[in-house]
Amino acid sequence: MRTDPEGIAAVRLARRSIEASVAGTTDSAPAGALPAVFDEPRGVFVTVRRHPGGSLRGCIGYPLPRFPLRTAVARAARAAATEDPRFPPLRASDLTHVTVEVSVLTVPEQLSFAAPADALAQVRVGRDGLIVEGYGTSGLLLPQVATEQGWGAAAFLDGTCEKAGLPPGAWQRPSVRVYRFRAEVFDETSPNGPVVRSEEVVTPEAEQPARRT
Repeated sequence: MRTDPEGIAAVRLARRSIEASVAGTTDSAPAGALPAVFDEPRGVFVTVRRHPGGSLRGCIGYPLPRFPLRTAVARAARAAATEDPRFPPLRASDLTHVTVEVSVLTVPEQLSFAAPADALAQVRVGRDGLIVEGYGTSGLLLPQVATEQGWGAAAFLDGTCEKAGLPPGAWQRPSVRVYRFRAEVFDETSPNGPVVRSEEVVTPEAEQPARRT
């Protein structure tokens, strides 16, 4: 995204798509209703959170730029609201009790490292999201997950492995690939309320706490 108004437009599109999905209708923004950036292919995730607690209520997206942003946001929003297997589908009565967050991703880049310390040096908590792929499976965690959990780089890598269904430490295996990406995050401060850009909070590795198990 280039400007905050574009981020606000993305969140409003996601909210409108969720409302249409819950109502059982199809919502499609007219071609001229959104800025030109929405015609560019982008990776995107839409996260639904309970309000006011902020706990997760749904999160689905596209790691790679497979679709124009307008399409990716709308599809991810509908899926996060009604197809996340961890949660029941949202109902109309839920809409005033959830907030919507949109994360627009950069193209993932694979990490190249000869030793675990080399990988840890390339991961910045608060800035990077991670993808782990290997053994026929993959897992992705957005940058904000590590910050919310208080993880350091090693814990973040382990957590992404677990998201992929792999054991902690699997990221160190030669057959497992690790990718990092960045995200611009915009979210509602209240249900259908003002939209703000989430600022990066990058923690120096020396100060990052170890993961607690």
